[in-house]
Amino acid sequence: MELLIQFGLVAAGFVLLIGGAEALVRGASALARLAGVSPLIIGLTVVAFGTSTPEMAVNITASLSGVSAIAFGNIIGSNIANVGLIVGLTALLKPLDIESQIISRELPMMLLASVCAVVLGFDPVLRGAVSLYDRADGLVLLLFFAVFLYYTIGDVLRKRRSDALVREASASLSGAGARSYAVQWGLIGLGLAGLVFGGRLTVDAASALALGLGVSQVVVGLTVVALGTSLPELATSLVATWRGQTDIAVGNVVGSNIFNLLFIAGTSAVIAPITIPAAGLADLLVMTAFAVVLLPFALLNHRRIVRREGLVLLLAYVGYVVWRASGFAS
Repeated sequence: MELLIQFGLVAAGFVLLIGGAEALVRGASALARLAGVSPLIIGLTVVAFGTSTPEMAVNITASLSGVSAIAFGNIIGSNIANVGLIVGLTALLKPLDIESQIISRELPMMLLASVCAVVLGFDPVLRGAVSLYDRADGLVLLLFFAVFLYYTIGDVLRKRRSDALVREASASLSGAGARSYAVQWGLIGLGLAGLVFGGRLTVDAASALALGLGVSQVVVGLTVVALGTSLPELATSLVATWRGQTDIAVGNVVGSNIFNLLFIAGTSAVIAPITIPAAGLADLLVMTAFAVVLLPFALLNHRRIVRREGLVLLLAYVGYVVWRASGFAS
C-alpha cells in the first residue's frame, strides 16, 4: 500500500510538472508577443527550453536538496529514453525524415555534449578523484551551451525560412492567442507554482519509492523519474510524427538532449556537485552509445530512420532498463 501511495505521489508530481511547464510556456510566449517580441525569437526559446522544463525543475530541486543521485539519473536517463524510447517509438509509427540542419548542426553537438559528459565524469582515471560533476565541470558545460546557442541562433537567422527549427517554432506558436497581460502573468505564476511543487513532490516521492523498493535512488532517477520528465518530448514527437512532421520529432529529441546535458546538468552542478554513482560511468557510456548510433541511422536510407532501426533502438532501451532495474548494476 505504501508503494502505491509513493507511485501515486510521483505521478501527481509529473502532472504538476507537465502542467506547470505548459502554462509557463504559453504564458511567456503570449506575453512576449503582446510586448512585440519577434515570433522567431519567441519560438526559438520556447522550442529549446519548453519541453525540458520538467527536467530542469526536478534537477534544481534535487540539487538544492542534496539528492544528487536523482539529479544524475534524471538527466542521463532522460537522454537515453529520448533516443531509445521516443525515437524508437516514433520511427515504428512512421519512418522519420532527417533535415540536413539536424545532421550538420544538432547531431554533432549532441555527440560532443555526450563525449564531454563522459570525459568530465572519468575523474578516477583523469584526476585520481571521486567521480562527480563539480562546479568547474558545470561551468564548462554551460560554456559549451552558450557556444551552441550562439552558433544555432546565428545559423537560424541566416537561413530563416529553410530552417527546420523555424518551422517547429512557428508550429509551437500557431495556437497561442494573445490575451491580456493579467491572464498571461496568471499563467506564468501558475506554471512556476506547478514546477516548484511538482519538482519537490517528485523528488521526495522518488526518494521514498527507492527506499520502499530497496533500490538505489539513481535507479529510480534513471527509470521512473526520467520517463516521467520525458513525457513532454514523447507527446510532442508522437503528435508531430502523426501529423507527418517527422523532422520536428527528431529535432525535438536531439535539442532536448543537448539542453539536458549542457544547460540543466551544468546549472545543477554549479548549484551543488553531482556525485556519479558506482555504475554511473556505464550509464554515461550507454547514453553516448545511443547518441553515436543515431548518426549513422540518420545518414542511411536516404536520411531516414526506418522502422527496423526504430525497433533496434526500442529493444536496446528496454534491455537497458531491464539490466539497470534488475540489480546487476548497483
